Amino acid sequence: MATTFEKLSSNKVKLGFEVAPEKFEDALVKAYHKNAKRFSIPGFRKGKAPMKVIENFYGSGGFYEEAFDILFPEVYQEAIKEHNLTVVDRPELTESDIKRGEPIKFTVEVFVRPDVKLGEYKNLGIKKEVAEVTDDDVNAEIERARERASRYIEISDRPAKLDDQVNIDYAGFDGDKQFDGGTAKGHDLVLGSGSFIPGFEEQLVGANVGDEVEVKVTFPEEYHAPELAGKPVVFKVKVNSICEKEVPALDDDFVTEVSETANNVEEYKAEVRAKLEKQAEDKADAAFENAVIEKVDENAEIDIPQAMIEDQIDNMLRDMEMRMMYQGMKLDDYFKYTGQTREQVREMYKKPAEERVRTQLVIEEVRKVENIEATEEEIDAEIAKYADQNQKSLEEFKKMLSEDDMKYFAEIASLQKTVKFLKDNAK
Repeated sequence: MATTFEKLSSNKVKLGFEVAPEKFEDALVKAYHKNAKRFSIPGFRKGKAPMKVIENFYGSGGFYEEAFDILFPEVYQEAIKEHNLTVVDRPELTESDIKRGEPIKFTVEVFVRPDVKLGEYKNLGIKKEVAEVTDDDVNAEIERARERASRYIEISDRPAKLDDQVNIDYAGFDGDKQFDGGTAKGHDLVLGSGSFIPGFEEQLVGANVGDEVEVKVTFPEEYHAPELAGKPVVFKVKVNSICEKEVPALDDDFVTEVSETANNVEEYKAEVRAKLEKQAEDKADAAFENAVIEKVDENAEIDIPQAMIEDQIDNMLRDMEMRMMYQGMKLDDYFKYTGQTREQVREMYKKPAEERVRTQLVIEEVRKVENIEATEEEIDAEIAKYADQNQKSLEEFKKMLSEDDMKYFAEIASLQKTVKFLKDNAK
């Protein structure tokens, strides 16, 4: 078999094929054995008529299409390997000349992984912001921890105030008529939380246990129930109990309850500061990395085939489907609940999918140009993350991996090393 190669653009090639007639004859025989039972020939049991008889009866071209479909994948894959191509879409047959007894000639055009023309990817003038954590940040985080550890204590010696939790029975009335969905018993409500219709919670401030209060409110114009939207109503409310929020004091007892390592307030403050500094550093590093990659992407020139974008959208939808499945929901049901269609979501994903593909291609090109390869230690470090998640040692986990799995981890480690290279050279 002889093949020719012509580059049509940065992302499309043309392959020409010339296949020996003997190879086509072999494919014709295979096509005959595959389809013989389809033909009814007088004087022969179905499927038993010789190939020559079928050709005389139905025409010599009866098996040509099937034979070509059998022959094509083999010769096509050989050409892909010969010319070291990474195809990203199905090939399109553009020319064909099939004559029995003569070399079979045909051409296909196919989209391939596009060429990437890198722009400047070093000395970008981008610096990572210094992550700072102030005493106010530490104190605010500690206050949030105290709030999370707070509890409600029932009281009876004063009326309700904002931030109290009241237990109430209520019934909503539109004039003299009680409306659907506006009734509950034993409902816990934190006053000032904004959980109820505007104006409702404030009217319970000052109420005592056992009080019955008429709460007058107007439903918002955008309320989900059209029959109530913008309508003034009255809720008859009974206060069953009042609970006061008790926030724990910042002392050593509180520290030992919320921390596994700190024994006193000062140690706890140091622990909180270290945690916030780590978070701030991670955030600053992520922002720096995104800025570097965005700039390198911006400086590069790529003509991305639509097929690559569609494949990425498919991957994103599969990820979405897996997340839904973990939540006990089918993707189609999610679409119904949200009022979205699969086509709308695909359209929504189009831009981020293109950005992902572009970034991947650019990083891979930098890796190739700079000849960046991960070391065995770096690959093992990547594998170790997954081993820990599966509660296995590195060696145990590696024994479970196939050759393709190892190639995948090597690829991931090399790409991460490339990103680090870009960050190290961004100033």
